[in-house]
Amino acid sequence: MKFIPESSSRRIPCYRVLDEDGRIIPDSDFIPVSEKLAVRMYEQMATLQVMDHIFYEAQRQGRISFYLTSVGEEAINIASAAALSPDDVVLPQYREPGVLLWRGFTLEEFANQCFGNKADYGKGRQMPIHYGSNRLNYFTISSPIATQLPQAAGVGYSLKMDKKNACTVTFIGDGGTSEGDFHAGLNFAAVMEAPVVFICRNNGWAISTHISEQFRSDGIVVKGQAYGIRSIRVDGNDALAVYSAVRSAREMAVTEQRPVLIEMMTYRVGHHSTSDDSTKYRAADEIQYWKMSRNPVNRFRKWVEDNGWWSEEDESKLRSNARKQLLQAIQAAEKWEKQPLTELFNDVYDVKPKNLEEQELGLKELVKKQPQDYPPGFHV
Repeated sequence: MKFIPESSSRRIPCYRVLDEDGRIIPDSDFIPVSEKLAVRMYEQMATLQVMDHIFYEAQRQGRISFYLTSVGEEAINIASAAALSPDDVVLPQYREPGVLLWRGFTLEEFANQCFGNKADYGKGRQMPIHYGSNRLNYFTISSPIATQLPQAAGVGYSLKMDKKNACTVTFIGDGGTSEGDFHAGLNFAAVMEAPVVFICRNNGWAISTHISEQFRSDGIVVKGQAYGIRSIRVDGNDALAVYSAVRSAREMAVTEQRPVLIEMMTYRVGHHSTSDDSTKYRAADEIQYWKMSRNPVNRFRKWVEDNGWWSEEDESKLRSNARKQLLQAIQAAEKWEKQPLTELFNDVYDVKPKNLEEQELGLKELVKKQPQDYPPGFHV
């Protein structure tokens, strides 16, 4: 009689290419990146930083109701997007706006969604940062955690049935792996041999819940093996490692018609959202260490600069232009009218049921009774 041990005595290694000073680790195995691609990757990572800072400040000024940053996870956002094909279908969680940015979602489109105006594709029905784009094969973000994983398995299987040269890519945080949908999604994809790349951002915290309270296993990577899924652990703050791992995983998913799991080791530098104060549950010096010493943007910049592809002048010009464009996008988004109240009740049923008609009538009466509670120009 022999029981399988609860865990191995050795941890699964973490794949890296760049050291903390942005230098290639000797004998590293990685996919080469051209100057053009590397520069674009860095530009997008820096733009994402600027976007997060300005939208966060806009929320603090009361101009939008909510925001959530990707600080500390810029490499996962941009490098994973760079490794994919535009035909690959992305089912995000909520910390992957960089994937949309890479695919061509404009700063104006980001601003319109956050302000919920008439130009917002979601018609103002979603909270800010719940982006979506049919044009860019990016499913609309949903607040409930992990629901997108079983959906990704289904989308991947559909691509397989249609013999598409594409895969599905879906993201989840470490806390989301405690949801039942995580296990259902992986199991479905494994059994159906669906071309899905599951990317878990293991950033240490699920709001205030530390990973030590989420699981006893060796992180997330070992869970893939339990479901019969090829898996790898990657340094999520190393843009070259992220790019190489995702591109290789995508190739396996498409050519071999199989799911792949990638655990990205990173750290959530920012608060969980604007509704959170992370200094209440973690030390300030811990946050500062990851922000300064383990910063993925600075690390990749060092490598790009060492290759002679970037300069301080380029840096100043990029950030100045990005800031200017974002402020213009926000000012324009604020001037757009909001959706009329009737849009809240449309597009769900072919024929509006009686209970929805009653709710719509009741809300209209409330707005007329208490107009001071609604913004100027609000349309019933």
